[in-house]
Amino acid sequence: MTANRQQEVTKWFNGTYSKRGNWYLRPTKAYYIFLELLGAKEGQKYLDIACGLGRLLEASTEYGLDSYGIDISSVAIEKIKEKFPDFNARVANAEELPFNDKTFDLVTCIGSLERMLNIPLALQEMQRVGKQDCNYCILVRNSEANSWKYIKALLNLKNKKGHQDAKNLEEWTTIFKTAGYKIDGVYPDQYSIIKKLKLRSFGLKKINYKQLVNDNNPITKTEKFIFLLKKDV
Repeated sequence: MTANRQQEVTKWFNGTYSKRGNWYLRPTKAYYIFLELLGAKEGQKYLDIACGLGRLLEASTEYGLDSYGIDISSVAIEKIKEKFPDFNARVANAEELPFNDKTFDLVTCIGSLERMLNIPLALQEMQRVGKQDCNYCILVRNSEANSWKYIKALLNLKNKKGHQDAKNLEEWTTIFKTAGYKIDGVYPDQYSIIKKLKLRSFGLKKINYKQLVNDNNPITKTEKFIFLLKKDV
């Protein structure tokens, strides 16, 4: 059953990247904040899990990182190779990472953990391939966000084929702590805030995508959470 479900999810992502391509993702500049929060430094070994079309890998070149990416979608990896033939990206499942123990200094998983069929196993694998002092940055969807509770629910837009899911702040916190992580910080999704600011200013407001943007709304209502994690040892 799990194998069939994984095939269905993979098929959805292949179809999405084939049909929607770059329209499916936020712009490359919106990914810098994740590397800024991690304190990325030149020469560090970095892994982006569920790398999609390689937007974070592209952003990482500005930081001089030794970057790697994996994704279950062969279409996504093919598109990365077409545009960035030198990028070290490959098809793989987050629940079985093709890397040795304690390989990476930095690990990201942006907007994908809630789509994984076995979240505890994926988090276990992230721990395995991270060095003892590895820094992790994970973006996850909030089940208490209005967009999830009302808009997607009322319009029946929750993507079952792509295994789209969400959890609240307390639930995500428990999941990470149970998996053996220490939480260094939690921030609201920056891109959601930036889109609102740009809309309110009719696109005239200049945004520094490498700096945190403040939001007056409580973090419990943000569309997605940015978790900064370390191994709890």
